[in-house]
Amino acid sequence: MSNYKELMAQAEALMVQAEEARKAELAGVIAEIKAKIKEYGLSASDLGLSGAARKSRGAKAPAVVKYRGPNGETWAGGLGRKPEWVRQVIAQGKNIEDFRV
Repeated sequence: MSNYKELMAQAEALMVQAEEARKAELAGVIAEIKAKIKEYGLSASDLGLSGAARKSRGAKAPAVVKYRGPNGETWAGGLGRKPEWVRQVIAQGKNIEDFRV
């Protein structure tokens, strides 16, 4: 019967062999895929590999203006702190809906 160290050495040798076999098979698979892509004239988007799958976090579109202030200031009415002109209008007792675009 083998002892622990011998078994671990055998297992490590098998893992090395398995990795070599994987790399050899992988090279063949990649070659086959490239040949099929060339044969059928496929593109990345045909395979669903276009940039659409990896959306980038680019600049957001500007919010739609919902309110226009007395001096032409704008506000989308979104979350967060209200602009100063909106606070002043409300403080004067006016209805913000009177400024809706």
